[in-house]
Amino acid sequence: MKKKPLVHYDPKSDVIYIVLRKGPEKTVIEVAAGVNVELDERGEIIGIEILRATKFFKPIAKLLYNRIQVVGANK
Repeated sequence: MKKKPLVHYDPKSDVIYIVLRKGPEKTVIEVAAGVNVELDERGEIIGIEILRATKFFKPIAKLLYNRIQVVGANK
C-alpha cells in the first residue's frame, strides 16, 4: 500500500506544502504561477508547494468546504 501524501499549511506565509516523499530537494520547477514542484536527484517529484494558497483556492473554496462537510457527516 502506498503512503498518503502529507499536507501542511502555514497560515503565516499562506503556503500549502504537499509531501509526496521524503528526501533532499535537487530542483524546483514552477509549473504555474505560485505552484512549484520539487524534484529529487533522480527527477522524481517529492513535493508540491502552493504559494498564496487562500487566493489560489478561493474559486473552489465553497465547493471544497461543502465536500468536507459531506465527508465529515458520514463518519
